[in-house]
Amino acid sequence: MRGAKTMQWSALAAAVALAATACGGSDGDGGSAAGKPAGYVSMFNGEPQHPLMPSNTNEKFGGYVIDALFTGLVGYDAKGGLVNMNAESVDTKDNKTWTVKLKKGWKFHDGTDVTAESYVKAWNWMANVKNKQANSYWFGDIKGYEDVHPEKGDPKKDEMSGLKVVDDQTFTIELSEPVPYFEYKLGYKTFTPLPESFYKDPKGFGQKPVGNGPYEFQKWTHNKLIQVKAVDSYKGSNKAKNKGIQFKNYSKLESAYQDALSGNLDLVDGVGPKDLPKRKADFGDRALDVPYAGTQSIVPAFYSKPFKDVDPKVIQGLSMAIDRKTITKTVLQGTRIPSKGFTPPQVKGYQKLDTDVLSYNPKKAKQYIEDGGGIPGNKIWIQYNADGGHKEWVTAVCNSITKATGVKCVGDSKPDFQTDLEGRQADKVKGMYRGGWLADYPLNINFMQDLYKTGASTNYGRFSDKKVDELFTKGDHADSLEASVKDYQAAEKELLKKMPSIPLWDYAANIVHGEDIDGVKVGFDGNVLITDITVK
Repeated sequence: MRGAKTMQWSALAAAVALAATACGGSDGDGGSAAGKPAGYVSMFNGEPQHPLMPSNTNEKFGGYVIDALFTGLVGYDAKGGLVNMNAESVDTKDNKTWTVKLKKGWKFHDGTDVTAESYVKAWNWMANVKNKQANSYWFGDIKGYEDVHPEKGDPKKDEMSGLKVVDDQTFTIELSEPVPYFEYKLGYKTFTPLPESFYKDPKGFGQKPVGNGPYEFQKWTHNKLIQVKAVDSYKGSNKAKNKGIQFKNYSKLESAYQDALSGNLDLVDGVGPKDLPKRKADFGDRALDVPYAGTQSIVPAFYSKPFKDVDPKVIQGLSMAIDRKTITKTVLQGTRIPSKGFTPPQVKGYQKLDTDVLSYNPKKAKQYIEDGGGIPGNKIWIQYNADGGHKEWVTAVCNSITKATGVKCVGDSKPDFQTDLEGRQADKVKGMYRGGWLADYPLNINFMQDLYKTGASTNYGRFSDKKVDELFTKGDHADSLEASVKDYQAAEKELLKKMPSIPLWDYAANIVHGEDIDGVKVGFDGNVLITDITVK
């Protein structure tokens, strides 16, 4: 993030409010008592952090909507396999120059054609430093990126030299150096096309986007809902099986859960700790637990008072003070799996680290912290968003640390995910923050490079280590995908020595849904496959 978001920061719950609205008042569209048009699916979501632009969205709430509106070159199947979407083919002979051929007949929702120019022009705009897009770094592999996105000052050029339009259906991508896994990165939402109408009013486009995906934009009532409509003429393999989606805002998971239980909301893709114990009794086989490529961690802010110039042994000690097994079993009702490394099992390159740093050992934890020089003030904070069902486990983690080591640990609650992210981006984290991460693409690389590389846009802990960077670079330019994955496995072992974060547990998607819908499935990244949902 996807910076990592690249990356998708998991929020788990959503923003705003209006419980009364969420509980069912009609929004004027007619249709069901829950205020949605007939044939539509309503689901829990939150207010996106930014306007709806693929290159400026790297969090879950906005990401759901972007994925509904736009389709890129490739995607991933439920097991993380690579599949062509708008691309007929993506080929390379040397991992440096890639040739993309598009499927014919695809159109944007305004009726204009999706062409090679639709991609090349969009990517040049998205990468340009003047446009200040959060995901611009995703284009950093492409030759000429530094001309449009210098570290300082204005761009030297408006176009990357590595992008060439061959004809309406074909373009080439030349990278600065070979990247054997580049094709996997193309599935991230940033690599989408934009219609020509975008350039007339980019700011307005962010409020009323025109995509090429399975749904077209209908309306965005800020802090209340976003509504999209299924496109009958859509050419992709993931054509919607419902008539549309309402992404509804909630300030609390618990409120959404109650609305789903009472029939006023169709789907919630997260269950708060309070409701986890009774979800099966309440929803029966409509309560789903599906493991996916997502992790939860706590991340030191290396500029903060407790962790500036910290000895990694201190962070290893804090890690050993956390009783993951008991917390996942009790507070999280067995819906999480204690981490064995920095990546989840669902990505290529997953490995179980041979270490006791991730196991509960109070005696050793205390000794490590003392040997590492302790923590200034003997106090730490864990920042989290209060709208995501995190309070309970953060409290449990803090209690475990304090009980085992004597280090005072307290939760630092922020009202919503947007506020939480803004605090991280502004370097205002007091100690640590919760670092939930969902896969952007199904490789171990995505769980390390995007989070811990020096200067990565989602490296909000500001971790920096020369040897780790060197190992990442080696993996980025290996001779094959397999070699890249292996090099990153070596880098992961180095991370264990430096502790840029404390891995806690791997995710399972906890979903509850109403009786009026069916076909609820989950992708490898934990997102619900909304196009597969049917309405009875």
